[in-house]
Amino acid sequence: MSDFFSSGWSIFVAAATILGLVACGVLLIIASRRQPSAADNTTGHVWDEDLRELNNPLPLWWMGLFVLTIVFAGAYLALYPGLGSAKGTLGWTSLGEHAAEVAQTRAAMAPVYAAFTGMTPEQLAKDPKAHAIGERLFANNCAQCHGADAKGSKGFPNLTDNDWLWGGSYDTIVETITKGREGNMPVMAPAVGSSDDVRNVAHYVLSLSGSPHNELYAQLGKPKFAVCAACHGPAGKGTQALGAPNLTDKIWLHGWGEAAIMAMVNNGKHNVMPAHGERLTPEQIRVLAAYVWSLSQSQSVTAANP
Repeated sequence: MSDFFSSGWSIFVAAATILGLVACGVLLIIASRRQPSAADNTTGHVWDEDLRELNNPLPLWWMGLFVLTIVFAGAYLALYPGLGSAKGTLGWTSLGEHAAEVAQTRAAMAPVYAAFTGMTPEQLAKDPKAHAIGERLFANNCAQCHGADAKGSKGFPNLTDNDWLWGGSYDTIVETITKGREGNMPVMAPAVGSSDDVRNVAHYVLSLSGSPHNELYAQLGKPKFAVCAACHGPAGKGTQALGAPNLTDKIWLHGWGEAAIMAMVNNGKHNVMPAHGERLTPEQIRVLAAYVWSLSQSQSVTAANP
């Protein structure tokens, strides 16, 4: 793709644009000249026995509009980007326009978020206004992946439980929203061994959470799990510093069962949580993080008081 944006393409686009304008002018001049015609002012062409083409000149209003479009196009190309990589005399860019609109919007919203300055995460989570704003921020920026109810789906974590790959503290959630996360499960089949070994490891992993499994396969797979313990830990409880999931609970982000686990071992998985640090202000991220944090906190209270 880098070749497409080379200087050669820029010259080609600029030349094609200029030639197009010149061609419009030439066409206008040619069309405005009255050609010799028959005495009855026709071109001599006849269709359907009596339909004749008259040789009338172009209307002046039509000519004027055509000239204005050419003049307008030339002025526009001089002021704004359009001739290849030329920036135009005004220096306007869509990126600059967007940045100005964002800055204007943020300046207008600053007094709203100023009311939350100095609040603790607990206070933000309980404040009705902050909670409502956090909910809207979540709907606009997070619900596309995690769902409107924040319960996620296959491949997208549930934010309402207490199972957090990278940790569920308020500060960690702020860091995750700001910088994003990148999780990588490498292809482990070559390290595990044969296809039977991969199957056995899958059953051992199922046994860690008390899920239905083949006990014989699980016992055979236990020694092979050593290559997985580097990330998931010897007991399979995961490592939040690496984003390695806990395999001893019954929460399966990418699917449950022998086939799903074998697919992970054979194919690996690469997940990306995009960074929102440039999309949202620090004040917005604080309010959004408090909202997300409150979802799991309310779940903890419900679990403790069924």
